[in-house]
Amino acid sequence: MAARLKGEVVSNKNNIDTVDMAESHGVKEYRSGMPATPPSEPYEQDAGHENRTLWGDALYRLRRNKLAIIALVWLLLVGVAAVTADLWVPQTFGSPTFFDTAKASTERFLSPSLQHPMGTDDFGRDVFSRVIYGSRVSLSVGILAVGVSLVIGLFLGSISAYYGKFLDTVIMRIADIFLAFPYILFAILLLSILPDQYRGIIPVFLTIGILGWPSIARVFRSSILSVKQNDYVDAARALGAGDARLMMRHILPNAIAPIVVYATMSVGGAILTEAALSFLGLGLPPGVPSWGAMIQDGQEYLTSNPGVVVWPGLAILSTVLAFTLLGDGIRDALDVKLKD
Repeated sequence: MAARLKGEVVSNKNNIDTVDMAESHGVKEYRSGMPATPPSEPYEQDAGHENRTLWGDALYRLRRNKLAIIALVWLLLVGVAAVTADLWVPQTFGSPTFFDTAKASTERFLSPSLQHPMGTDDFGRDVFSRVIYGSRVSLSVGILAVGVSLVIGLFLGSISAYYGKFLDTVIMRIADIFLAFPYILFAILLLSILPDQYRGIIPVFLTIGILGWPSIARVFRSSILSVKQNDYVDAARALGAGDARLMMRHILPNAIAPIVVYATMSVGGAILTEAALSFLGLGLPPGVPSWGAMIQDGQEYLTSNPGVVVWPGLAILSTVLAFTLLGDGIRDALDVKLKD
């Protein structure tokens, strides 16, 4: 009997040593000694995928969207060219604003060449340099205008959704009044009453930004109303979290995703609005390169020299399309229903 017990103890000890050794090498075994199938590499990748956060998972899916990446690369190229224009454009292609009246008759409407990749306009100025400097105006107005809309819209939309009742009614009715006016006509009205000495980029982006906040406020309001119904918000309130902590730590991070998408697409809309205002002569002062103003200046030469209109038009088209494609890619990346 003693020999039998001693043998069982030795056998159990060997089994335990086998399990410990197997677990130390990353392979799990049953106590009976039957080895389990070691985890394969795809399983480890799936586990890592499941451990990503919402924004990390969105970035992972965004990188797989080729159209969105192409749009992002194009916008980065346009942005870098606009920021660094002073370092290489005037020295290589000439000033976008200065022209020599003595040479204007001989250098006007030149065909595209290495010296003038997009040709010249009716004053002999290089069209490519004017398009590059016009990107400064368009990108600046688009980003700053959306920034103004975001500040106003997020503030009023969060107050309207969180507190509701009387504040919600007042803010939403004010938004309805803004939305009742035709957008472009309202912008023309606001800019036309300004004296000529106050014309510039600041009134343009402020006008577009002020007129764009109602849409952002309504989108953010509906997003917050859906997030407020979640159990974790009620749990945080039951634990004593105040209004500021509930909004900043629990509601805002989970309700901001639709605004990121909407704001990205809105930049393209702001660029189109600025181009329309400049085409109508209500944008920047005369002489300042702007895509809309370039189209307005070259419209009378559309049949004889279409390049002066086509190139700034393609710049508007490609930039607005890039913001739209990027916004679509961000929307798909943030959609949890598409999580694989």
